[in-house]
Amino acid sequence: MTAPTRHDEAATLSPTSRKLWRQAEVIRQEWLGYALSTEPADRPTTEQCLTAIYARAGRREPRFAWVDSPAAAVPLIQRLPTLDQLLQWVRDPVPAGPPTPASDVATVASRMRAALSDGVRHTDPELSPVRRGRAREPWPDLPPQDALDRQVPLGVVLHRGVRNALHRSLVPGFTQPVRAGLPGGDRQTPVCWYGQQDAFWVGYYDTLHRLGLAAYPAETSDQLRAWTELARSGGWWWPGSTVCVVVERPAVIHTEPVPGSWYDEVRLRPDGVRYRDGWRPPPC
Repeated sequence: MTAPTRHDEAATLSPTSRKLWRQAEVIRQEWLGYALSTEPADRPTTEQCLTAIYARAGRREPRFAWVDSPAAAVPLIQRLPTLDQLLQWVRDPVPAGPPTPASDVATVASRMRAALSDGVRHTDPELSPVRRGRAREPWPDLPPQDALDRQVPLGVVLHRGVRNALHRSLVPGFTQPVRAGLPGGDRQTPVCWYGQQDAFWVGYYDTLHRLGLAAYPAETSDQLRAWTELARSGGWWWPGSTVCVVVERPAVIHTEPVPGSWYDEVRLRPDGVRYRDGWRPPPC
């Protein structure tokens, strides 16, 4: 399928740019709400989405083991690969043994995200940094309204103000401190996906589609739908060969604004998260 023609000039300042940016802010906050939800997980929807992701990766439907916190998942995921082990397997010219479910899911997710980027009507900064002028200098990093006044392309503003803003709130602002509080810390914890906190990239491509700035092929839209519904429905998950370990959403989340942020970024307060079994990660 031929990728849509890029129209970067359409992503620069126009009479509709400010309106689209205001709409994007609303959608971003909607996704932040899903990412920080403390409602009980929608288990049927979560399991349906995970089954679809497994099928896309060529895997059979797993048995689902629900736990009330990432700490409670640790005894069930000891045999799953860490990020370092997964990368070593991927880079090995003659890898030992068959691919793990985590490897298969990562491959499928990577291909899907490339297809999503191909569907964006302007150059997508997610995969291809947008530069200006013959010197190919980065666009200035400014508050969104100032950026639009300075002719920074709307696509760049959206990437910074939706994708990057949600990433700052949900990765350094949430998943990293929670993983750091697990036994063995971040490096020794097996690879997982984050369900509701994957909203930083899921919400970005959903935003572009809802603003009319991206059109995805039917197959890619179906894949994205599984990930968006998963982000709206459940928490962290570790894919195993026969068992998928899934974490309930937290019982309590308290955040605070990131000082000096332009895009309403937040971060966990000290002792800002408590899971349903009472577990809290130690304050960083």
